[in-house]
Amino acid sequence: MLRQRVITAIVLLAILLPALFYPSPWPFATVILVLMAAGAWEWGRLQGLGSGAAVGVGAACVALCAASWSMGWLQQPLAWLWTLGGAAWVLVGAWMLRAGVQGWPQVPKAVRLVGGVFVLWLAWLAAVQARMAGINFLMSILVLVWVADIFAYFAGRAFGLRFTKNKLAPSISPGKSWEGVWGGMAGVVVLAVAWVVADASASASVASFYTHLFARGWWLLLLGAVFMAAMSVVGDLTESLVKRSIGAKDSSGLLPGHGGVLDRVDALLPTLPLAMMLTHFASA
Repeated sequence: MLRQRVITAIVLLAILLPALFYPSPWPFATVILVLMAAGAWEWGRLQGLGSGAAVGVGAACVALCAASWSMGWLQQPLAWLWTLGGAAWVLVGAWMLRAGVQGWPQVPKAVRLVGGVFVLWLAWLAAVQARMAGINFLMSILVLVWVADIFAYFAGRAFGLRFTKNKLAPSISPGKSWEGVWGGMAGVVVLAVAWVVADASASASVASFYTHLFARGWWLLLLGAVFMAAMSVVGDLTESLVKRSIGAKDSSGLLPGHGGVLDRVDALLPTLPLAMMLTHFASA
């Protein structure tokens, strides 16, 4: 298993890193499009579709991304879309976690399928626009999710249930604790402050996500960091809820040793569009 994980990680990095650092953003947009199409296929399978129908869901995601690409949406601010998508993630995410595993199957399948394609398309659009803004900006969002996850893991292992009596969401993800969430938030706050200082010290030509927030004041930087860390948890729990509702361990086996694409990007699905929303708010 460890060997599989390492080999898969090396292959992914060998594809993603050249696309990320290529002078033009289009190779990165294409690679992420392939990943989102695979995620849409996984989403169709998680909703009980057969292989052929699930491929159709992936094709629908590709068509939606291609249509927005051809219409020039990648070069447009789209503040209205980020606000709509961000609000949907907050409201629908809260409803899903409140409804729990039992509530998910009650949602009509057509709504689930359309919603999943919309989420993946929105994340693709946000990722590509973030890359077009600059590598420093995009990386500051990606690293946020990784730091939140790492700090949450170690804080949960060290302090889980020491300050609270109940786990975070035992019916969805029994291993997660409130202490882990708080640890993830603390880690992201430290990251945000450090990145702002680094941007200023290096006179960064491209502002990071955190520097954009800091332009409105420390209050927005700190609130934004905590909010984004919380929403990364919502993304993780939402995918876990969907898998648990059908008894699946992973979204697929596309990434040997790592599960599926959705297993790797679940926390990024809400944070990417929300980062674009907060950036436009801070720049307004």
